[in-house]
Amino acid sequence: MTAPASSLDRFFGLRARGTTVRREILAGTTTFMTMAYILFVNPEILGSAAGAGHFAAILTSTALVAAVMTAAMGLFANLPLALASGMGLNAVVAFGLVLGKKLTYPQAMGVIVAEGVLITLLVATGLRQAVVRAVPMTLKRAIGIGIGLFLAIIGFKAAGFISAGGALLQLGPEGAAGRLTGFPVVLFALTLVFTAWLVSRGVRGALLIGIAVSTAVAVTAKAAFGGAGFAPHVANLPSSIFGLPDFSMLGQVDFSFVAVLGPLAASLAVFSIMLSDFFDTVGTVVAVGQEAKYLDEQGNFPRASTVLMVDSLAAIAGGLAGASSATTYVESAAGAASGGRTGLTSVTTAALFALCLFISPLAGIVPPQATGAVLVLVGYMMMRDVGAIAWDDPSESIPAFLTVTVMPFTYSITNGIGAGFVSYVLLKLAGGKAREVHPLMIGASVAFVVYFAIGG
Repeated sequence: MTAPASSLDRFFGLRARGTTVRREILAGTTTFMTMAYILFVNPEILGSAAGAGHFAAILTSTALVAAVMTAAMGLFANLPLALASGMGLNAVVAFGLVLGKKLTYPQAMGVIVAEGVLITLLVATGLRQAVVRAVPMTLKRAIGIGIGLFLAIIGFKAAGFISAGGALLQLGPEGAAGRLTGFPVVLFALTLVFTAWLVSRGVRGALLIGIAVSTAVAVTAKAAFGGAGFAPHVANLPSSIFGLPDFSMLGQVDFSFVAVLGPLAASLAVFSIMLSDFFDTVGTVVAVGQEAKYLDEQGNFPRASTVLMVDSLAAIAGGLAGASSATTYVESAAGAASGGRTGLTSVTTAALFALCLFISPLAGIVPPQATGAVLVLVGYMMMRDVGAIAWDDPSESIPAFLTVTVMPFTYSITNGIGAGFVSYVLLKLAGGKAREVHPLMIGASVAFVVYFAIGG
C-alpha cells in the first residue's frame, strides 16, 4: 500500500470496513453522476422565483453548498452520504413561498435559514436522535424499501419511460399518448438491461460503467443525428470546458418574512419545511445504511449526532447561499450499491461538485436516461429487505405497506413516513399494544397529523 493510500486507510478506516481507495473513489463518482442533475434542475426551479438572469449564480451556489457539506459529512461522520439542495423543498420555495405567498426570494431564504436553525437546535438537544431510535425496526425497513421504489419512480420519470397523463401515470414521455417512442426511451431501456447484466455478473463499478457507456452513446447519437430526441441541455459536448463561478447569490437573506406573513403563517411555513427536512433525512440515512450495511441490529446508524448535525447545518448553508435547503440525498444509495462504505466516497463526490464550480459546462453531459436506469436498479437493490417484514402481523405489516406505497405514489418521502407512523400508532393502540409504542412515536404522529392537515 502506497503512503497516500495508507494515510487514507488510517483516516477513513478502509480495511476495517472491507473497502479500498479505488472502490471508494468509484462509488463517490457514481453518487455524483446520479445526482449531478441537481446542478441544472435546482437553478431551473429556483430561477422561476429568483427572476431572470440568476441561473449561473444559483448553479454556483448549488455546487458550492453540495461540495462543502458533502465533504463535511465525509470528514466528520465518515459515512458515504452526499448532500445537495433538496428536490421538493426547492419547489416549496419557488412555488409555495415566492410565487404563492408572494415573498421575495431573499425572504424565502430567510424561512430556510430559520428552519435550519430550528432543526439544528433539535439535534443539539438530542431530540432528533431520540426520534430515530424510537422508530421500530419494521418501519425502518419499510422506509428503505419505500425509498427504493421512490428512486425507481424518479428514474423512470426522468428517463421519459413514464409520464403524467390522463391516468395517474402512463407509459412513454409526455405527448406520446402512452407509447414508448423516441431514441431516448430506447437508450434508457438498453442502459437498464446492459447495467442489470453487469450487476448480475458481479462486475465492480457496474452502475458507473452503465452511466459512462450510455452517456457516450447519447453524445454520439445527438451529434450524429441532430438532437436525437434529447432535451437541448443534455448529452452535449460543450464548446468550452471552463467557466468562472458566479457568487452573487451568497448572503441574499431577509428575515422580514415574519412581518409579511404574520407570526402564525410564518411559524406554519417554517414548521412544515422543518418536518419534511427532519424525516426525509432520517429515511434517507436509514435506507443508505441498509445498503451500505452500517446499521446495527436495531436499525440505528453510527455517529448519528454528527450525521444529523451536518445535515442540519446544510439547511442553514443552503439558505445563506441562496440555493434552498440542502439535505442528505437518497442517491447516496447508488454509491453504497457500488461499494462505498466510508467518508472517502463522500469526499470524492464533494471534489467533483467543487470541480463543477469551474467546469460547469461539462456537468450537463450525462443524459437522464443514463442516471434513470441506475436509479431503477438501485431501487431493485433496496427491495431486498421486503422479506424481513413481519407480514403475518397486520399491526406491523399494514403500516409498513403504507410506508412503502405512499412514498412513491405521492412522490414524497415525508408523506410515506407519516402514513407509516400514524397508522402504526393507531393500530397498536387500538389492538391493546400500547406498550410497544414509544412516546416519541406518538408525538411524531401528532406532528404528522398537523402536517397533513395544513397541507405540508
